[in-house]
Amino acid sequence: MSSFYICIIEENKVYLCTSTIKLIEYGQTMRKILIIGAVVFLQLIVFKTVHAQTQFYVSPKGSDSNNGSKQAAFRTIEKARKEARKTAGAVTIILREATYRLSTPLIFTSEDGGKTASESLIIRSYPGEKVVISGSAVLDNLQWQPYKKGILKTKIAGSPVMDMLLINGNIRYMARYPNYDPNAIRFNGTTAGATSPKRVKTWKNPAGGYLHAMHRHDWGDFHYRITGKDKQGKLSLEGGWQNNRQYGLHADNRMVENIFEELDAPGEWFYNASESTLYYYPLEGEDVQNALFESPQIKHLIELRGSEADPVRNIVFEGIELTQTVRTFMEEYEPLLRSDWAIYRGGAVTLEGAENCMLNDCNLYDLGGNAIFFSNYNRNCEVSGSHITRVGASAVCFVGDPNAVRSPSFEYHDFIPSEKIDRTSGPKTNNYSAYNRVHNNLIHKIGLFEKQITGVELSMCRAITLSHNTIYDTPRAGINISEGTWGGHILEFNDVFNTVKETGDHGSFNSWGRDRFWYPVRRVLDSLLTTEHKELVMVDAIETVEIRNNRFRCDRGWDIDLDDGSTNYHIYNNLCLNGGLKLREGFYRVVENNILINNTFYRHAWLRNNGNVFTRNIVMLPYERPTGHDTGGALTDYNIFTDSITYKVAKMYGTDAHSIVSKVEFNNPAFGDFRISNNATEIFRMGFQNFDMDKFGVVSERLKALAEKPAMPVPLYNSDVTNAEILIWEGVQIKNLETLSERSATGMDSERGVYVVAVAAHGTQLRDYLTSNDVILGFAGKPVNSLDDLYKAIAVADLNKPQQMIIYRTQKENAVIIPGGIIRVNIR
Repeated sequence: MSSFYICIIEENKVYLCTSTIKLIEYGQTMRKILIIGAVVFLQLIVFKTVHAQTQFYVSPKGSDSNNGSKQAAFRTIEKARKEARKTAGAVTIILREATYRLSTPLIFTSEDGGKTASESLIIRSYPGEKVVISGSAVLDNLQWQPYKKGILKTKIAGSPVMDMLLINGNIRYMARYPNYDPNAIRFNGTTAGATSPKRVKTWKNPAGGYLHAMHRHDWGDFHYRITGKDKQGKLSLEGGWQNNRQYGLHADNRMVENIFEELDAPGEWFYNASESTLYYYPLEGEDVQNALFESPQIKHLIELRGSEADPVRNIVFEGIELTQTVRTFMEEYEPLLRSDWAIYRGGAVTLEGAENCMLNDCNLYDLGGNAIFFSNYNRNCEVSGSHITRVGASAVCFVGDPNAVRSPSFEYHDFIPSEKIDRTSGPKTNNYSAYNRVHNNLIHKIGLFEKQITGVELSMCRAITLSHNTIYDTPRAGINISEGTWGGHILEFNDVFNTVKETGDHGSFNSWGRDRFWYPVRRVLDSLLTTEHKELVMVDAIETVEIRNNRFRCDRGWDIDLDDGSTNYHIYNNLCLNGGLKLREGFYRVVENNILINNTFYRHAWLRNNGNVFTRNIVMLPYERPTGHDTGGALTDYNIFTDSITYKVAKMYGTDAHSIVSKVEFNNPAFGDFRISNNATEIFRMGFQNFDMDKFGVVSERLKALAEKPAMPVPLYNSDVTNAEILIWEGVQIKNLETLSERSATGMDSERGVYVVAVAAHGTQLRDYLTSNDVILGFAGKPVNSLDDLYKAIAVADLNKPQQMIIYRTQKENAVIIPGGIIRVNIR
């Protein structure tokens, strides 16, 4: 099998790249492309070296005085790394089955790896064996004694970090209030009473505890360390630097932990450092005498430490499990320019100054902070084939150096006067990540401890390709781009759903673009963007971001959300299953050939002469009333509306003169095939083209077997809901469940109940309790078989008190408690 080396010459540096990285990623920075020649053996490509010249083995049964052969393995990875440095040519370090516990990170520099593929360093597991690199210490010689009320206690030897506790590989939670609730929306349980003076007064010494709170607008979260209290029951706090929109804490959504007096539920623990004593309330039937107790001790497991001048090159980690690092929410955070984000610059695997390095086929789980972090300069690196889950913060982050940004600002309200703005296009230095790839990764159940997080974060970087990733169960976006610096990214064939689960005003994909041209006051922004200043629009977003061939579903926000200032995007061939697509102020966004199931296109605060194009898209609900000066952009036309009502609304707003109305027939929506039937000649005449529906998400068999898929919606057409039309109730669209398609989508046994069509992205508190495709079967103890039944049940219920709602979801009935005061009006 033949392939090619591709040689990229950029800024007097040469990069060897595999043919799997598309040349288009190199955009305008390509200086020269040389096809060096056909290579007969694919194994010789940089990341695919299989037959290393030298092999060293590591085993817990080995000794560092051995020679590192298979028969006489080393005992530690550090010893093998030292020997690899002394060895010429390519080296493979093979780890035998074991848990390798680290007290300090494994650090690799330019002395490791090599300048060429023939000098690569591969660290991998022995075939068929489980290799774990852990940052935890085992808590052993525990002598459990009864304390009181079912709580046990034991002395802990030494002075370990006690930030997280795992028992038999399962995370246990610090003593907390309110108690851990797996079904609660935020932080697994919040209440305004968490910081009430009455409760605080019951705590003898809360110093060392933590307060976790949501942003008052649901734009992420805040974290504080409790340092004490006063006689009035007011807490003394330090922290709150984890969010870049300092608008204050949510009054209700608060949780405290690591408070001894709150140790009152099975699975909770508290460590008294002054007494070296661990208190634990065992789960029912839990055998603590024979259980494995572990506590993470370090923030990072692996660090690649290089620079542009002295990079770490050609290192591959393969087939390894990486687990158990401490939480990092109280570490130093830095704002990501004027985005809503602040971030800790580090992860379990941290790369800075790396070239041609790779993490492949690994599992990363039970981590306290970020999983993988690319800091500042990195080129042609890759994360692929990996499973990332149960992570405290984000999964993969690319964050460049703010000193590489021209005229940077660091908070929403900050700005640089127009006359002082650097008008030079592009970055100031090369100290940022570029031409890297995140491919075929399964990312889910992340943001365990932090909520302003994402599956993949892009900030101050360039030409990053995200392809064939499956991302779900996230508290905020699945993919986030924090600003326009410097574009050129490709997002393709990703499957992103079950997002924005704990926050609000966001999407499965989210971006901001508060770049040099952007100003927080609209009238000032308008005055700045006169003809003489229009050149500033593209000086940061210098290359187009392409979002293509993805599947998105957000039930608590938008499927695709381009927020403040997002500029220079091409969005096409995307299947949006629920939340529609939003473009806020920004320039030169081309949105074409997308399918917006049961939703529409949102135009927020558009600027004059914005150059936006929305064409050849399938739209199933009326446009929301647009806001801004230029509500039509360069072109909003030639779209396909599925009913005449929706089309008439568009015409009322002065757009879509040449668009058409056609009831779209999808091939097999229940199974995710939303291609248009071939006989829809009128639709195809508009220029719409079908795109593949079976290529979203991960591609390796290992990950496909583990990955979930989004719920498939029943396409709803206004023309089909005549007398039993969709009703709007507290921001929730509901109707009688009455069709075979709706039964199939929900798994219901018959055509009964109230079907939830959609839930507003913001402005309704019911979005915390209902999601689209739910079926309401009961309210306040009364059965609900129809809208009429729901109306009658609400009418007689005391809405000031909590009421139980029976919801059919995920093939079973679920009881959901709606707090008092959430429901204010009946459905009519």
